[in-house]
Amino acid sequence: MANVWLLTRTDEILEGKKILLGVCGSIAAYKSVVLLRLLQKHGAEVRVVMTPSAGRFVGKLSFSTLTSYPVHSDYSEEGSWNNHIELSQWPDLYLIAPATAKTLAQLATGMADTIVAGIFLSTERPVWIAPAMDGHMWDHPATQRNVEALQSYGCTILPPEYGSLASGMEGVGRMREPEAIVEELMDYFRVAESWKGRRVLITAGPTREYIDPVRFLSNPSTGTMGMTLAAAAAKRGAHVDLVLGPVSSSNLPPGVEVHRVVSAQQMAETVFRLYDDSVDVAIMAAAVSDYTPLESSTRKLKKSDQHWKLELVPTLDIARALGAKKQPHQFLMGFALETDRAIEHARRKLQTKNLDAIVVNSLEDQGAGFGTTTNKVTILWKDGTQESLPLAPKHRVAEWILDRVEQKFSQV
Repeated sequence: MANVWLLTRTDEILEGKKILLGVCGSIAAYKSVVLLRLLQKHGAEVRVVMTPSAGRFVGKLSFSTLTSYPVHSDYSEEGSWNNHIELSQWPDLYLIAPATAKTLAQLATGMADTIVAGIFLSTERPVWIAPAMDGHMWDHPATQRNVEALQSYGCTILPPEYGSLASGMEGVGRMREPEAIVEELMDYFRVAESWKGRRVLITAGPTREYIDPVRFLSNPSTGTMGMTLAAAAAKRGAHVDLVLGPVSSSNLPPGVEVHRVVSAQQMAETVFRLYDDSVDVAIMAAAVSDYTPLESSTRKLKKSDQHWKLELVPTLDIARALGAKKQPHQFLMGFALETDRAIEHARRKLQTKNLDAIVVNSLEDQGAGFGTTTNKVTILWKDGTQESLPLAPKHRVAEWILDRVEQKFSQV
């Protein structure tokens, strides 16, 4: 398979896309009508939900006439009690524009007393939020904390712009202009389809090497980085197989085929079964145990006063094994977490395992490593170049890594 990454034409990128538009009680609600018409002009199918207060600015009749769909604004409306569930599954993207300070607080804290917020809690689709409010309200620490919380949930925030506000003052608080929002949606869906038809294989999490039924060797990996990469690849349209070690997270990435394993041997067997010529990108992000007990007891070993010696043998190096069978059209990336001389050790792994790239970070870097929501990484490429990303949330790190992989593919 040739390494060609196709992009959809700009004028067709929104054709057939389903956009659910949530409108809140702000003077900026008039922009939502313009936004709706622009989305339709570009071929998108749009449905609208509103908070009760939004109707004081723009009537439901306007939106229902333009969309040819009923507009829901209250759970208590006849036939509407479960529409937030149905609507949450309908769109390709949920766009809340405008979003008031009150709505931001509701979404950030999980309050679902409006249908707009109820859909937010129910949907697994991407959520975009375009705030609109007075500048002092936007700058308030409470609002900024809510914005940070929503970003940590994976929401895309379209920050308000500077200009004249409803209060008569000037400042940052104006909702992003509809034309700009549509342009950003085009960019998003262009990326979302850039991996369409590609197969991606990712490993994540720790492994457990059992000594007896109740004791095992492992590490503190939570699998967050690998799961975030899997979610990001799926958002780009790829078919993603995620081989996931024993993690406690219940927030498995949507749109991903998850294969649960426990031991390094099970992970290796699953990866080898999935890794065939149809795999385009393989990212080995799991923290696989390097050693396993030579013998494992079927019964719990009893404590005694005697010293206990545990004989360990190396586990199979999964990345090295894939590097040995990798085909020219396939891209193989490894991960390396080091405690010292990180670049030196990672570059050696890059070469000996026949990787195309390796992502390296160090436990010496604060905010990086196991159990964090952030990471600080450097990518080493097989051509000898390297690129670094400062400390950033892991979802941004994942997007950056995939952007760089895609760019490398386009150069082949």
